[in-house]
Amino acid sequence: MSAAVDRFLRLDRADLRILDALQQDGRITNQRLAQIVSLSPSACLARVRSLERRGVITGYSARVAIETIRPTMTLFAEVTMKRHLPHAFDRFEAFLAGIPEIIEAHRVSGAFDYLMKIVVTDTREWRELAIRLLGDEHGIEKITTHIIMAPAKEATRLPLIANAGA
Repeated sequence: MSAAVDRFLRLDRADLRILDALQQDGRITNQRLAQIVSLSPSACLARVRSLERRGVITGYSARVAIETIRPTMTLFAEVTMKRHLPHAFDRFEAFLAGIPEIIEAHRVSGAFDYLMKIVVTDTREWRELAIRLLGDEHGIEKITTHIIMAPAKEATRLPLIANAGA
């Protein structure tokens, strides 16, 4: 077996069914989860705890419809950096960690360096945040913004089995 394959944890069908069910409903009771995956409650709980301990399950959270509690504008920002040096990326990423409006930031390959998902109240708030980001000390050359008009598909579940035939 190759080293690339060896780095993945070995999960059986029961573990995968547990993960799938928890992705659908993170508040499911252990009793109900055990029924769904055809295990005893104690065996099911032991597997869930093992998946948590091994870092497969990294946490539980609630999806919030933010637009129901405050004005919201969601956008994607493509960020191009001036310098492509490891310390410049590290410094920028440390800065991003302190900005709660940036809910996702990914270093990517291609025509720009980062793709960020940002939630703000309106264009005024985005303009103020963009000005902060463009400060000389952060090393940004350019930001291109795409305002989300309506979500077409939002992930709530990850595909647990790779589709080798695709």
